[in-house]
Amino acid sequence: IINSVVLLILLSALTDPDQYHLTSAELGGEFEFMDDANMCIATAISLLMILICAMATYGAYKQHAAWIIPFFCYQIFDFALNTLVAISVLVYPSTIQDYLRQLPTNFPYKEEIMSVNPTCLVVIILLFLSIILAFKGYLISCVWNCYRYINGRNNSDVLVYITTNDTAV
Repeated sequence: IINSVVLLILLSALTDPDQYHLTSAELGGEFEFMDDANMCIATAISLLMILICAMATYGAYKQHAAWIIPFFCYQIFDFALNTLVAISVLVYPSTIQDYLRQLPTNFPYKEEIMSVNPTCLVVIILLFLSIILAFKGYLISCVWNCYRYINGRNNSDVLVYITTNDTAV
């Protein structure tokens, strides 16, 4: 659903680029926020994500384990990227302050965030990232268990034990 909303926003931005165009003065930098090439790439990624999610849903519904694998791979890739972000925050904590300085002046709560002790800010961000990583790990295990369940159900090599009260069987 989120990917569909993002796709709708991107498509509306492609049809009316003047509505979403921000000047470099508004952004506080020397770069364009979204040009047409980046918009097309974001649209393609959004379409791909909708396709991958639809494949996983179809695979779970029809119990085809192979259809779940692309979504599982996406989740592993996303977890790896978020882990790299957490490691970079841990190794280079000064980048948070640099990033905050680059934000536009009208960014909400920018001054309040800048006034927080940098060490405390790093701890808060690392705590937030570790909660996100734990949740993503849980979701990965859910998809993996779904894959294993469907794979095991469709596998004919599963042993079935039948017990009865009759000793003559």
